[in-house]
Amino acid sequence: MASPPTDTGGHQIALLILGGTSEAAALAAQVAAMPDVPALVSLAGRTSAPLPLALPMRVGGFGGATGLAAFLRDSGVKAVVDATHPFAAIMPFNAETACRAAGVNLVALRRPEWAPVAGDRWLDVPDMATAALALGREPKRVLLTIGRQELAAFAAAPQHHYLARMIDEPKAGHGLPDLTVIRARGPFALADEIDLMRSAAIDTVVAKNAGGSATEAKLAAARALGIAVVMVARPAKPGVPVVETVEAAVGWLKDHGILPTERGV
Repeated sequence: MASPPTDTGGHQIALLILGGTSEAAALAAQVAAMPDVPALVSLAGRTSAPLPLALPMRVGGFGGATGLAAFLRDSGVKAVVDATHPFAAIMPFNAETACRAAGVNLVALRRPEWAPVAGDRWLDVPDMATAALALGREPKRVLLTIGRQELAAFAAAPQHHYLARMIDEPKAGHGLPDLTVIRARGPFALADEIDLMRSAAIDTVVAKNAGGSATEAKLAAARALGIAVVMVARPAKPGVPVVETVEAAVGWLKDHGILPTERGV
């Protein structure tokens, strides 16, 4: 299925979804199924081949909070759903500033974080630099499930063998002398995760606390195999209204008059 065109042709839109997550895609599908709801999904462009969406897309930045505020005003946007990745560090704050300046309603769609359960061997760290140091001096075989943007943080610990799973090839200059890349996109099955960790003799997993079910199997696999997990905390987020599910986001949009209710009002 091909995505609708990215150019809105200057048309007014009622709803802007800041995307990049499975929740954004699911929300787009629900909005697209409703009649007469002009909406657009914006993607940052970090992935070279994003999955198709049910709504028109735009790719790339807005020019900071000021540019986003101008876009909201010029496009007649009435509401914004921030469904960016849980590790998006800049756009959530730009969205909060822009929506406040433009007088536009804003809600963040943020999936719950993962939490350790019995049998987990987690070490919680605040950022990637700390995660690299937490691996220790002795060489380890490390599975990195952090994407390609922050590989360079692990150049501070070059003694380890890194097996990095990501959607796109990493950019040059990451500084890791012993790196193997697996290109793959979730969801991942538990049995496959166990096989991967066993075959690669992984003894440590580094993961972002992204939450959700698409990549959660790696945590269950690490638990089953007794493998340590270095869990990187999410970056700070602005204090805006938050919903945790697509259904709750749909309800919020109905409450704010963006989506039609069952009565059509």
